[in-house]
Parts: sequence; C-alpha cells; structure tokens
Amino acid sequence: MFSGKTILVAPLDWGLGHATRCVPLIRQLLKNGNKVIIGCTPVSADLFKRYFPTLLQVELPSANLKYSVLLPAWVSVILRLPSLLRLVQLEKKCLAALLVSHKVEVVISDNRYGMFSPQIHSVFVTHQLQIRTPFFKRVANYMNRHYISCFNEVWVPDFQETKKRLSGELSEPEKKPNTPVKYIGPLSALDDSLQVLPEFCDCLFLLSGPEPQRTLLETELLKIFNNTARKCTLVRGKEGVPDHAVSNNIRVIGLADGTLLKSLILGAELIVCRSGYSTLMDLHQLRKQNMVLIPTPGQTEQEYLARYWARRFGAEMCEQHCISDFFRTR
Repeated sequence: MFSGKTILVAPLDWGLGHATRCVPLIRQLLKNGNKVIIGCTPVSADLFKRYFPTLLQVELPSANLKYSVLLPAWVSVILRLPSLLRLVQLEKKCLAALLVSHKVEVVISDNRYGMFSPQIHSVFVTHQLQIRTPFFKRVANYMNRHYISCFNEVWVPDFQETKKRLSGELSEPEKKPNTPVKYIGPLSALDDSLQVLPEFCDCLFLLSGPEPQRTLLETELLKIFNNTARKCTLVRGKEGVPDHAVSNNIRVIGLADGTLLKSLILGAELIVCRSGYSTLMDLHQLRKQNMVLIPTPGQTEQEYLARYWARRFGAEMCEQHCISDFFRTR
C-alpha cells in the first residue's frame, strides 16, 4: 500500500458496487498519509459524499450503461461496445488532464480500462480475470488481458487460497495476464469494527445495478410483498425518492450509508438481492447466509456467482421471471 502520495481512486459507475468496494481502500490510503482524490460520476457522487464529505471529487466520463427490457444483458453490452471503446479513450484524456491539474502520482482504477498512464503507477482493481460470456469468450478474455497489461499491477478483492474464493473461477484466469496479480482479500464498506444495533425485519431487499432492470425488480418485489404479513425493507440503491412507507409492512429507503446498511443486514431474517460481487462481499463480511440471489437477466457474471454461491455457500438462486412463484411457496 502506498504512503505520502497523491492518489486518484477511479471506480466504474455500473451501479454502485465498484464505488462501495473502493471505500475500504480509500480508508486505508488515508490512514497511510496519502492525499486521495475520488473520481466519480453523478451515479456515485452522493455515496462518496456520505463516506468522505471532505475529500475532493473530480468528474470522470460516465459509462451510462442501460440494459434492455427484452434483450439479455450480455447482448446490451455487445451492442454498446463501440461506445465502451470510446469511453476508454475519454478516460485516457481525462487522466492526462488530471495528472497536470492535480499532480496525481498514483491511479487506482476499479474496472476503468482507460485509467492508466505510463507516467505514473497504475493499479487495476478487478475480480474478473476470467470473463464469462456465452459467445466470443476468447475475444472477450483477450481484450481483458490486453487492457490489464497496460497497468503496473492488478489487485483482486478476493482470497488467494482457491478453496476460500468468493468469486470462484472469475478470479482464476485460464491464461495469466503479464501484469503482476495480487489477491488483497475481500473489500467491504461495512467496517467490521463499527458497532451498530440491528434493525429487525423479515425481508431486506437490496437493489442496485443499471436500469431498467433495477426498477423492474423493485416493482415486482413491491407487488409481491405489498400488504403481506412480512415486515420488509427495500433499499433502492439510488437517490431521487425520499424514504417512505409504501404500505403498512414495506419501508423504502433510497441510499443507505454504511451504518444504516450494516444495521439492516444484521437484523434481516432473509436478504433478497442481486448477485453482484460487491453485495456478496458485504454479506460475507457480516456472515449472512439466509439469502435469495436474483441475477440480472443475461448478466453472465451474476448468473455464475448466483450458481456458485448456491453450491458453495448455501444461498438460494431464483431467476427474475420466476420470483412470483418462488416466493409464493416460501
């Protein structure tokens, strides 16, 4: 870990997962006496303000990814490939300007392929050293290795010991990148030393990720659980709607800070969420086991993680189009 440096931390903005797992990294960097600048977009700016209200934020280009209602997520990504390649070029230009304006000495990029520079030490953070896709797998993994090779080192937020891995095969590439790889352990914004009182409820819904799938899942869950006997809390994972109760039994929260989120997770009898890796690291941090994982339709990484956690950690997996039948039998 660095000390006495000016460091830019730049997470991707596909949902909030990349941002939240950078929180413990930023905390450690600050403890080591570094000056930290946070690169963000409107998607993650509010979250970082909650955790680090005094740190300087600079705006980065937004991925602005939206999934289709009809097409699988991997198809949406392929159709957006030209704009994603342009994003890499925009990131390079943005970083070059920040090197001059803010004297950045180190950049830590969480899945932003363009945030590297031969002029400074560049770190790439990812749990996906192996890309899983139903088609073009060799091409996807070649591109992944190509961009990773532009960085000085890779930090993988997972255990080095294969048997303990939270990400399974995702962090074990078929072909090693040329860049040195370090397994730094799981990252969670939910500080284990923070003591909170659990807020008890029967079901906690943790939502995140690109639209419109986030809203589609929220709408379906509210429809299923509205006016049931179960006491539920739904965390939307985004600002825009004030916290409120939609019925006698459902409380809706926009964006929860670390203290509230930890309290909710600890007190929940059942957790229903996407199988995004950052969410899974949070649940592992708090030793939660009773969970239902609903991968984003066609999001192959989440589908793999849901199956892996069902097999390895005892989670339940449910596809989004089956959730009405699934919860009717519980």
